[in-house]
Amino acid sequence: MYLDYAASAPMRPEAIEAEHAYELAPYAGANPNSLHSAGREAARALDGARRDLARLLGGRFRPADIVFTSGGTENNNLAIVGMAQGARAKDRKRKRVLLSAIEHDSGLDVAPHLRDLGFEVELLQPSRQGVVVPEVLEESLGSDVALVSVMAANNETGVLQPIAELSQLAKSSGASFYTDAAQGFGKVPLDVSHCDAVGIVGHKIGAPVGTGALAIRGGVPMRPQTFGGGQERGIRPGTQDVRGALALCAAAKASYANLAQKRAAVAARAERLYRCICAEDTHILPTTTTSVGEDRLPGMVSVLVPGADSESLVLRLDAMGFEVSAASACASGSLDASHVLTAMGIPRDQALGSLRVSFDERVSEHDLDAFADALLAVVSDLTA
Repeated sequence: MYLDYAASAPMRPEAIEAEHAYELAPYAGANPNSLHSAGREAARALDGARRDLARLLGGRFRPADIVFTSGGTENNNLAIVGMAQGARAKDRKRKRVLLSAIEHDSGLDVAPHLRDLGFEVELLQPSRQGVVVPEVLEESLGSDVALVSVMAANNETGVLQPIAELSQLAKSSGASFYTDAAQGFGKVPLDVSHCDAVGIVGHKIGAPVGTGALAIRGGVPMRPQTFGGGQERGIRPGTQDVRGALALCAAAKASYANLAQKRAAVAARAERLYRCICAEDTHILPTTTTSVGEDRLPGMVSVLVPGADSESLVLRLDAMGFEVSAASACASGSLDASHVLTAMGIPRDQALGSLRVSFDERVSEHDLDAFADALLAVVSDLTA
């Protein structure tokens, strides 16, 4: 049973159908930048995907603001470095970049490069519940801040960040604001009306791996990070992947269809799973006590098994037919605690035993009950 949707969700039928429809279209394989009929048809299809994505994202983003990319890592590198450089080019005193300490690695790992470019990088620390509160940002803001980057929903804990308030604070100080919405887009409504840029990732919502988009408002100072052509407003040059863009759009529309009902149903399944595996004397703790579906993504269950190690838990569960992930990484043969959990102040012996279970409406209550039985058996054996 696959329960690692936060890493990569199974493709949705709508995305597969969109790919097949593209293959049968007369413009399949045509360059959307060509002037001939097939090229113009491909360009129209691409523009239709932009319109749909802008509408689903909301926040007054326009179709022209949608820049197609290869996914989250490119989004984060392009937005964080490009927007920081753009802000400094407009105002030379803006040389500080504020990143949340719980960003995805592809966001945090740009920090050394930013420092090489002459920026000062500061990390915004979260609360014990994994939230970057507005007061923390307010204390760090100043007229020298170029960019603030805080993700919409954390990829390990599922905790939703107050990006509406954070983006307004950043804008009030003249800084640009970017949010990595890889985990939030398609799963919860997002208030991005004050965000300058938002990153969208296809394979988190059932589109093909290698698809994504960066919504960046026209007029926001931005420096491209690759060069060669004028495609995608010159921000992301290169011939566009029309097939991938159409599949991304189809998956996004399917994800947002009946979102309120799906969110409630998935959150109820997550709460049921929490109650079962984190009951008294199970030796399993919830990573946070925030409310599923309101303060956290509906389909992410994050727990800690003190004294255990994530790698062993994941492998034993895999042998029993359940595929989940650890919120920690194995480096140089030794398990290290997740930077997210460490930033939250979770003790190392607990953080080393972290597990992330993630799913959407396609996973049934029965499947989750079977997983709960397996996890409880594994933990019971380890703690006997």
